[in-house]
Amino acid sequence: MKKNLFPIIVTGLLVAILGVVGYKLSPMRGQMADVTLPLSTCSPDLQACTATLPDGRRLDFSIEPRPIKALQPMHLEVTVQGAGVQSVDVDFNGTEMDMGYNRVKLTEGQHGFSGQTMLPVCVTGTMTWSATVLLTTPTQRIAIPFHFVVAGR
Repeated sequence: MKKNLFPIIVTGLLVAILGVVGYKLSPMRGQMADVTLPLSTCSPDLQACTATLPDGRRLDFSIEPRPIKALQPMHLEVTVQGAGVQSVDVDFNGTEMDMGYNRVKLTEGQHGFSGQTMLPVCVTGTMTWSATVLLTTPTQRIAIPFHFVVAGR
């Protein structure tokens, strides 16, 4: 009877270890921020947007081309006054429907951070999206959320 329990216990421990490792390595855990700013009233589908960071610096965020369309390449650009930003990611989520994991790591250039992405098409037509700019500084991670609408195809 004791010999039959050994494989079950070992299997249970392996499953538990794999679960913990998977949780720790999950990309969704990276959404956590030390500071989350209030939702911006600016819509990046209409214009370039600005936000004031907790330390008083200004962040500029733009998505082009406008209007934003599903399945169309988009250029993202983020600039922050002053130095001290280690990395910038932009996390896209559907506000009414889960559209899966869609995070873009921007690359640093001479004038800020930039990158490209594409939004999936929503089968229900027009959809409101959330674009959360995630800034990593030496002391904290800051989330700056923006909402915008993408018209159905």
